[in-house]
Amino acid sequence: MRLPHTFRVAQSEIRFYADANLKYLQRVMPGRRLILITDQHVYESHQPLFSKFDTIVLRSGEAYKIQATIDSLVERLIKLEADRKTVLVGVGGGVITDLVGYLAGIYMRGLDFGLVPTTLLSMVDASIGGKNGIDVGAFKNLVGTIRQPNFLLHDYRLLQTLPDREWSNGFAEIIKHAAIGDAKMFDELMRMRIGDYRKKSTKLKALVLRNVHYKFKVVGKDPHELGDRKLLNFGHTLGHGLEIQYELSHGEAISLGMMFAARLSAHFLKFDKEADLKTVLDRYELPTAATFSVSKVLRSMRLDKKRNQDSIDFVLLARIGKAMRKPISLTLLEQLLRKHV
Repeated sequence: MRLPHTFRVAQSEIRFYADANLKYLQRVMPGRRLILITDQHVYESHQPLFSKFDTIVLRSGEAYKIQATIDSLVERLIKLEADRKTVLVGVGGGVITDLVGYLAGIYMRGLDFGLVPTTLLSMVDASIGGKNGIDVGAFKNLVGTIRQPNFLLHDYRLLQTLPDREWSNGFAEIIKHAAIGDAKMFDELMRMRIGDYRKKSTKLKALVLRNVHYKFKVVGKDPHELGDRKLLNFGHTLGHGLEIQYELSHGEAISLGMMFAARLSAHFLKFDKEADLKTVLDRYELPTAATFSVSKVLRSMRLDKKRNQDSIDFVLLARIGKAMRKPISLTLLEQLLRKHV
């Protein structure tokens, strides 16, 4: 097993095992009891990999990222006699990594945990940064914690069973990183397509590693989202409202949110690369336009965590690779939504 990269976020040290293997888990946390938590889809696709571990299998999907699931997991851990030295390991996409991080933060007031992301989205985004939470009704991630994992482990074999839609889903966050902070990555994405990365594993691994380092750099400087970490919300303010209300994938919703934010960037900052952003999103098979109820989505946005009384922080682009935050009043936001969607 290769030596891990080490990232430091506040007082936490996170070991990152790049291009590793799920069977390494016993060596990552030697002498500790591991309980793996995964979903039906991952378990059925990779069942032999779980044979040597205590494993809890959950139903798949965002609809189960709720308090009732956490309650059932607590009951399962009690039955398994999990104690303070037990290590929880989330093996799955963003729903699993969110649930396991939240569970590890509250069970017995805190357990060690690790994450094995199984989707491109969770590899480059959801598993990084310590945000863990659940949805409440139409409000995404309304309840949760910030708690860093002890380790991350990437096993690229787990991506082999991903459906095409999940590849696009992951590239939405990669495009977001490029748009807000890495113009050279954006240029590379303009030249490539999903198929190019799927065929060339070295290219894919280099891209994932680049995104992991980028997000850890941002989170390491601002673990509690008091400053520049908020820039990672590019596309998410509108996107989260669409995701819950219309049952879109995270990547699809964020793609639509980025296009709206690009229009606002043109309106407020004279941003002139909206067409380039649309081109990249099209290349990675992501939606760039949709019809939706402004009133319905605004109801979700009014309880967005980025709201500050009568305004909400929007992340806008000054140029590709350079983002900034701008507070927009909810009244003006409604007018802009009705004008630009």
